[in-house]
Amino acid sequence: MTLRYLLATLSLLMVLLGVESVINHVQSDLTKFPPLETVKMWNLLYYNFPPHWPSNDREFFNPEQIVATGFEVTYDRIFFSTPRLFSGVPATLSTISRIDHGDSPILNAYPDWSHHAAGTKSYNCSDIGLVSVYRIKLDRCNRLWALDSGVSRSLEDFEVTCPPKILIYDTETDNVVRRIDFPSEVIRGESLYTNLIIDDTTSKIENNCDDVFVYITDTVEPAIVVYDSGNDVTYRLSHPSMYPDPDFAESTIHEHRFTLMDGIVGIAFDRDANMIYYQPLATDRLFSVSTAALRNGPLSWGAELPVKLVGRKASQGLGLACAPKGGSIFFSPFTSTAIGEWNPNNNHQDTIAYDAERLQFVAELMTPSRDPGSLYILSSKFHRFYLKNLDPSEVNTRLLRIRGAVYESPDDSEFLPAIHQSFPTNLPFRTHSFPTVPSTSLPYKSRAVGQKNTYVLNHPFTPAHSGRPTSYIERYFGSFHHETPYNYENVGVINKQVASPFARLNMGEKPLQVPSPSSLQELHKFDGGNVLYTTKIEHHRGPPKEYRGFRYTRRTSRQVINNSTTF
Repeated sequence: MTLRYLLATLSLLMVLLGVESVINHVQSDLTKFPPLETVKMWNLLYYNFPPHWPSNDREFFNPEQIVATGFEVTYDRIFFSTPRLFSGVPATLSTISRIDHGDSPILNAYPDWSHHAAGTKSYNCSDIGLVSVYRIKLDRCNRLWALDSGVSRSLEDFEVTCPPKILIYDTETDNVVRRIDFPSEVIRGESLYTNLIIDDTTSKIENNCDDVFVYITDTVEPAIVVYDSGNDVTYRLSHPSMYPDPDFAESTIHEHRFTLMDGIVGIAFDRDANMIYYQPLATDRLFSVSTAALRNGPLSWGAELPVKLVGRKASQGLGLACAPKGGSIFFSPFTSTAIGEWNPNNNHQDTIAYDAERLQFVAELMTPSRDPGSLYILSSKFHRFYLKNLDPSEVNTRLLRIRGAVYESPDDSEFLPAIHQSFPTNLPFRTHSFPTVPSTSLPYKSRAVGQKNTYVLNHPFTPAHSGRPTSYIERYFGSFHHETPYNYENVGVINKQVASPFARLNMGEKPLQVPSPSSLQELHKFDGGNVLYTTKIEHHRGPPKEYRGFRYTRRTSRQVINNSTTF
């Protein structure tokens, strides 16, 4: 009797509060998405030091200055790259067991501590070892490609310790099986190699992992460096779209603002379309170029890469990934603290995860073949490290996973969650079976007449904790928060006969005036259709010297330690 009385009272209260109809008609905004799982998390990163290493020296080990920027997943291990952005980074490549349990495991230097002598400032460039690794990639032969930038303390004094290189490790034996040194012709004085893609689609011999093309991003001297592994040939390709946009120098994550003028860094490979997608950090735009264009070799005099402006995101971002099949692109705008998905084949757009705490500064996104169907996410709170306002009592580094977010074959569509089902592209957001909400209540700005489908996130209720919102108000508004907040616009190859404020900014010129509301149509000729942008470059003079995308205090010279080369 007591239980019946309590249930009746509870039902009456719900009716009086007016929430019964909402609960019956509004499902949680997260129920249609696979859950965002936390695989591992750390307040600060710690290492398994050998007894003789100077772990008490803050110049050698300072956990408040160690930031993870890249990772790779094998069947039994997870690898992490921690570049020497600051002093106090003892090892730049490490590993943990994928099998062992535990939220915050200690990192083990990979393959051992002898490869990380650069942390003790007693490193010789001819040694087999690593200076500063931003990203790593695993090939189909289970070999780990570690891209070593060779730059120590890149956010402090930018010491060029050694020329950049790649070390390839056999993960079965943990031995170095190949070393790739880049020729001086593809290295600039302030080159910073930060990311790489391995393209094995052109290999004529099955399981020949040496017959590949590697596309490498140079972030500070913006370019894509192409390495033809089969022929041992390296060349450099640059384009104004790879430079940072000064209008997007300042990024915002919650109440934190930081300025970082990084060029091309995010890069992803669509194997089906043979297309490379890339983005500078300081821009809201995404660009693409075909692998055929990259493999053609150095450009002839006056020629340019056939780069396409793919579209615009909600804000700046870093992590970028492509599904193994189907063409979906995954990205994470900083201000949104969310993971977006866009498929250029059918213009499908969606937000597959949102978390105000766990998705701060997504440094890397990956769809590892060793965990098919999953999207892995590395969030690092880099902005807090960079601004020196880190809270060591908080979780600052997370490895996250969304199972079922990626599918390996288009034939698997019948097993996909609702987020992968296509919807009419002429609708501003996906329809639902709950009551219509007045347009003034929408948590994004709907498009104006004559404009493209551009949505701006403006979520009124941010969950105070990770996981599913508990308030019915959060669920009600949250369902709209996840509806198509990003805009992508397909355009053609760049036409050099049409001027563009974007290109002018990248070349250090005065930007065009912002169009008045009456000329919005003219503005969107730039954004879509077949009217494209150009670059203002005089090839016989080269790019202007006064604009080089600086991201730190310049020094007058760059000296290579233990090597006679001067940059």
